[in-house]
Amino acid sequence: MPRGPAARLRPMSAPEGPLAFLLGTWRGSGRGHYPTIEDFTYEEEVTFASNGKPFLIYRQSTKGPEGNPLHGEAGYLRPAPDGRAEFVLAHPFGVVEICEGILDGGRLDLASSAVTGTATAKEILATRRVIEVVGDELHYDFYMAAVGNPLEHHLEATLR
Repeated sequence: MPRGPAARLRPMSAPEGPLAFLLGTWRGSGRGHYPTIEDFTYEEEVTFASNGKPFLIYRQSTKGPEGNPLHGEAGYLRPAPDGRAEFVLAHPFGVVEICEGILDGGRLDLASSAVTGTATAKEILATRRVIEVVGDELHYDFYMAAVGNPLEHHLEATLR
């Protein structure tokens, strides 16, 4: 029997109301681009889990084509009144995002209301995440304004 925090997560339960469509572990591949880096591809795993409270626990990790770790992030997603949602995320490179937006059935459109970082973090000014689940596929697009560039498309992936 699992012990510790993982034992308290119930990835397939559904007390979360309008966010229940996200529950589970999603895996697939994606691609990224940005003016300051070369285009790249990655494999990704995202988990939305429940501990029975009215929010989801979020964990994400990506690996490059050779299996090397690329990125990870963790946070909490919760429904808000009037068809809205709030997403709080932490990144290992010293950045924290607070995103808010619309929750419409199986679709989230969330824009950052605050992005802040440590003294040594990369400069990120704004983000936007569009997440949609249709059937057994989760597709997302991620936009970012960083290091002197305006908000523009950065990542997209399809997970199952």
